Amino acid sequence: MMRNRRILLAMVATGAMLVMAARHPTADIRFLTHRTGDPAPHRFQAAVELGLVGVSLLYTWSARPIG
Repeated sequence: MMRNRRILLAMVATGAMLVMAARHPTADIRFLTHRTGDPAPHRFQAAVELGLVGVSLLYTWSARPIG
């Protein structure tokens, strides 16, 4: 009886560690096309979370100078 409890406790502890350690896969896509000296580049950012998979997109660009 005591042995079964120890085995059950070890299985629960192992399962809890696996759940805490496992993260769902995510894709982080970045297109940084702004000039390095641009203090305020235009920016588009979006993220989609589908439960099992997440996708994050970041796109930056510099506006053409006026004049």
